[in-house]
Amino acid sequence: MLATRRRDPLAFLTGLARDYGDVSHFQIGERHVFLLNHPDYIRDALGRHYDNFSKRHGKGTSKHFLGEGLVISEGDYHRSQRRLIQPAFHRREVAGHAALMVDGAARWRERWVEGRHMDVAREMRLLTLEIMSRLMFGIESEGEAEEIGEAVTLIFTQFRPFGMPLARLMGALPHARRVERAKKRLDEIIYRRIAAGRASGRRGDLLSALLELEGEAGPLTDTQVRDEVLTLFLAGHESVANSLMWTWYLLSQHPDVEAKLHAELDAVLGSGLPTAEDVPRLRYAEMVLAESMRLYPPSWALARFVTDDWEVGDYVLPAGSVVIMSQYTMHRDPRYFPDPSRFDPDRWTPEARAARPHFSYFPFGGGPRRCLGEGMAWVECILLLATLAQRWSLRLVAGHPVVTEPVVTLRPKYGIMMRPERREGAQAEARSALGVQAEADAACPHMRAAAARGGA
Repeated sequence: MLATRRRDPLAFLTGLARDYGDVSHFQIGERHVFLLNHPDYIRDALGRHYDNFSKRHGKGTSKHFLGEGLVISEGDYHRSQRRLIQPAFHRREVAGHAALMVDGAARWRERWVEGRHMDVAREMRLLTLEIMSRLMFGIESEGEAEEIGEAVTLIFTQFRPFGMPLARLMGALPHARRVERAKKRLDEIIYRRIAAGRASGRRGDLLSALLELEGEAGPLTDTQVRDEVLTLFLAGHESVANSLMWTWYLLSQHPDVEAKLHAELDAVLGSGLPTAEDVPRLRYAEMVLAESMRLYPPSWALARFVTDDWEVGDYVLPAGSVVIMSQYTMHRDPRYFPDPSRFDPDRWTPEARAARPHFSYFPFGGGPRRCLGEGMAWVECILLLATLAQRWSLRLVAGHPVVTEPVVTLRPKYGIMMRPERREGAQAEARSALGVQAEADAACPHMRAAAARGGA
């Protein structure tokens, strides 16, 4: 079991849930670890009883890199920072960024050459890094965005599942020095941008919005701004890039789904680029993305430390133990997703969604710590997929191995090598094949849900 946990944590967690049910237990050294695999238990841990859990224990790897950003901070400080930052992700603010997102994707699709092999994982990371660089800093330089991306990738290697000892051992290896240099370089870029932002005033980017915030103690310090910028930057590009790379892979394996997506794009957009107003009309695109995030959730597991003894089902989880809730495992539970390994966007019709428990699907977490940028992520995913898929289909290179690598996010271990094929015309045929109704007056369900929460 120990070897499986280290070699393939996804199979390990899935096996635990299959063999031992909704609450299962294992140990890492002397630490007791419990896997929760029932929507009600996950709802309670992330929602009603969230204050009985801590996100960190002592000074760990996450705090070293992210400081007191929203992903790491807790208690009153986290609540106050979240209240301060949340308006920057209101749906009106997000809609204002749509043109920048589409512009980035439209320019990116011009780079692709028909038939030329490319790693779509790298392509999506670079594209979303460039967009986030422009959103956060106003950076136009692709070179600087790529430098940031390389530093981010190095830092991600330090985050290991289940607190594996590798991260601690890395301190004695040359790799650790490269990671520290990457962190130093990221800090240099961020602090330089903070100084420039304070000197020049508001420019309409996210950094300027952070610099204008004032809490009870006054404006955010440079360190506080740095922590939030790095947290938002890492989370903001990585989740979107991962969702898109896995979506391209799944589309390449399911031509019927791809054809229906293309038909919707042709019917809704014609030859024009998508806009913020088109997002709620691209309902099938959203269903495709939702199903992709079910099978390959960007965040594949959440961990919490139990601060006080906690009763769940027939068990009492002792203080000091760890609770794991795995999106990857829950999303593939056949009780809620029959034939769970099958890629089927029709699982995301309003009727199908309403028939399932809410926390059978939680790609962005849940409760008071639900991802603040969820609404923006959905908008960006839909707009980027629509813009790129208008022009291109992507085909998996024959013989290329596609293997999951669960680091802090769910990445493809060897990338995803694909070749672009240019789409041509036939928009009228596509409209007829799809039978899309022109009115498309209902907002897509995930955007409606985000709006109802008053968040992004």
